Amino acid sequence: MDLERIKKQRVGVLLQFAIPSIIAMVLTSLITFADGFFIGNYVGAEGMAAVNLGLPIVYLYLALGLMLAVGSAAIAGMALGSGDIAYCNEVFNQTIATTAVVTGLVSIVVFFCFEPMLLILHADSQVAGYFRDYYYIMLLELPVMVINSSFGMFIRGEGNPQFFMKINIGNVLLNVLLDYLFAGRFDFGVTGVAMASLIAALVTLVCSIFYFIKKSKIYHFHRFTFNKEVFRSTILNGSSEFIGEISMSISMFAYNFVIMRYAGVDGVTAFTLVGYVSYLFSMIVIGFGQGASPLISFTYGAKEKELAKEIRKTTNKFVFAIGGIVMLVMLLGAGAYSNFFVKNDVVKAMVQTGMRIFMLSFLFSGVNVITSFYFTSIGKAKESAIISSSRGLVLLLICIFILPIWFGMNGIWMAAPFTEGVTLLLSMFFLYQEKENCLVLKEE
Repeated sequence: MDLERIKKQRVGVLLQFAIPSIIAMVLTSLITFADGFFIGNYVGAEGMAAVNLGLPIVYLYLALGLMLAVGSAAIAGMALGSGDIAYCNEVFNQTIATTAVVTGLVSIVVFFCFEPMLLILHADSQVAGYFRDYYYIMLLELPVMVINSSFGMFIRGEGNPQFFMKINIGNVLLNVLLDYLFAGRFDFGVTGVAMASLIAALVTLVCSIFYFIKKSKIYHFHRFTFNKEVFRSTILNGSSEFIGEISMSISMFAYNFVIMRYAGVDGVTAFTLVGYVSYLFSMIVIGFGQGASPLISFTYGAKEKELAKEIRKTTNKFVFAIGGIVMLVMLLGAGAYSNFFVKNDVVKAMVQTGMRIFMLSFLFSGVNVITSFYFTSIGKAKESAIISSSRGLVLLLICIFILPIWFGMNGIWMAAPFTEGVTLLLSMFFLYQEKENCLVLKEE
């Protein structure tokens, strides 16, 4: 990375790092859209509901993956800024090995949790059958997905985000093609969609490994000695991302539990469709966060703290504007959007109502996520963790269980906007507090 270039062309460098990351994340979300299209049109609402009931499992893997990847990438980024290449490689190799072991063990544990989970959610036999068919295969795919994500953080961290973008383009195209073949042509249903995800993820893994063997200039595979301090720092730095995603896992389980009570399978299907848009927007925001994170860590490690703040402010402006645009587009196109996935009039009516209420959260959520990324990138895990836990667990759970009592299904849609609005105030407080602390240090 070139510090002088970052100073002179802050916006340009940010976009150079963020756009490939955003494209990669959006492409990842398009896989979800493609899966939803083929399941909705070739399996039905019950298949979509079954996949949505298992989303807490997906968020569990994302929590572990982001914690290890973002936490270690921040450490490696600051080491890179200070010129310690050997330490960067130690962090890289330990992270990949740890990620593989942890996610493999999680798959074994989750396997035995399927039946209790279905029992608690009161899933009928058809939905439960689709759930098992899909997630038994996904227990193999999800660890590979997390390892691919970790590889991506280090590829971007060494200044080559375009390569990982190309890998993700190939991943999406292959996934969609296999979805079409397995679900559309061969009628394998949800099993075919899951198999498509697994095969595409394995191909992506091979491409990432090739990069670090043949193309990487900084990170290389080699033997390492497990460093407890690196592991501790990784967990600490990535704790906010873990809290944010594990909170989403818990809150998604709560959403499904409450929706099944108030609206049944149709409600879960409607929430799934609104959730696709929310997932797309969150991928864009995370893409910005992943693009800005190495720049913030690098400049902060190089003692350019004001420059790190400016990168954060610029990123926040981008995500706020995009949130407004996505909200407007979906408000105008909610009817056509829902018709693309399902033909059920009850579900379509729920989706249109949900869009009008739920999309308000986009005005606040992007700023909250980027602020959390910022604090992680500069090694302030406590502030980042509080922001993540507020927006993803504490306030959200309260809203999920209380608001439907007064407003029914509309209360479900209201939970996210209310939570993100309150969390924004918390984010502003921490940023103000940091500004005051910096002023005190300057005076001293």
